[in-house]
Amino acid sequence: MSSVLPPVALPTRSRPALPGWTHEPLLHFLLLGALLFGVDHAVNRRAGDADEIVISAEVDEEARQLFKATRNRDPNAEEMAALRKVWLDNEVLYREGLALQLDKGDTAIRERVIFKALSVVDSGTKLPAADDKLLRAWFEQHRAKYDEPARFDFQEAVLPGEADEAAVRAFVDTLNNGTPGDAKAGLRVFKGRPHANLLQSYGEDFAKALEAAAPGSWLALKSRDGWRAVRLDAASTARPASFENLRGVVLQDWTDATLAEQRSAAVAALAKKYVVKVEAASK
Repeated sequence: MSSVLPPVALPTRSRPALPGWTHEPLLHFLLLGALLFGVDHAVNRRAGDADEIVISAEVDEEARQLFKATRNRDPNAEEMAALRKVWLDNEVLYREGLALQLDKGDTAIRERVIFKALSVVDSGTKLPAADDKLLRAWFEQHRAKYDEPARFDFQEAVLPGEADEAAVRAFVDTLNNGTPGDAKAGLRVFKGRPHANLLQSYGEDFAKALEAAAPGSWLALKSRDGWRAVRLDAASTARPASFENLRGVVLQDWTDATLAEQRSAAVAALAKKYVVKVEAASK
C-alpha cells in the first residue's frame, strides 16, 4: 500500500526511507492519509452505484495542493498516481467499515471508521517466523537503507542572475586568486550531503566531478540546472553497515514492511469489489 510522501529531509546517518514513501507501515499512511485526504465523503462519493468509486477532480486537486504545500512543487505523474492510491485505499477501508457497521458512535469521523476497518484487516494478518537467514537476506536486499554513504562538505558561491559557463569560470578564477567568496555572490554552505542527495539535486556529472575534486579549490561544475562555482571542503568515504550491529533495527523494519505488504494485499483484495473510475481533471 502506498503512503503519503513525507517532506524530504537529510538524515544524520544512512537510514533513508525505502524509495521513500512506498513502504511505510500502513498505520503511518492512514494517519497522514486521514488528515490529508479528509475531503467530505458526501462530496466525493457520487450518487449511483454503491460499488463504484470515483476519484474526483476535487480529490486530485486537494492532493496536488497539499503535495505542493509540503514539497514546493507539483507532483509528477508517478507521485500523483501514488496519491490517488492513498485516497482509494482509505475510501475502500471506509466503505468496508460502514458495511461492517463500524461507524456506530463515529458517524461523523471518517478516519475512525477507517482505523476500525483496518483492525479487522489486521486480524487476518500473520507475521511469519523470522530467523537470521531470512533477516540477513532481507538486509542484503535493502542494504542501501543501512549503509553509510559517502558524504560531502562543500560551499557554493551563487552569482546573481543567469550565469553561463564563461561567467562562472571567470568567477572561479577570481575566487582562487584570493577574492572572498561573498564578494560578488551569495555563499551557501552544505555539510554532510550524502552522495544520493548530490545525484538528486545536481545530477550525475556534478556528483562525479565533486567526488574527484581535491578539497580547498574553487571549481566550475556543470549541474543539471546550469554551471555552479563550488569548493569541496571535506569528503568521507562510504562505509558498509554490519548486520550484527543492526539486527534489532532490521527485525523491526522487516516486521513493518511485511505487515504493510499483507495489509496492502488484503485491502487490494477488498478493492476488487468496486469499480474505480478517475474523473478527467477540469481545465
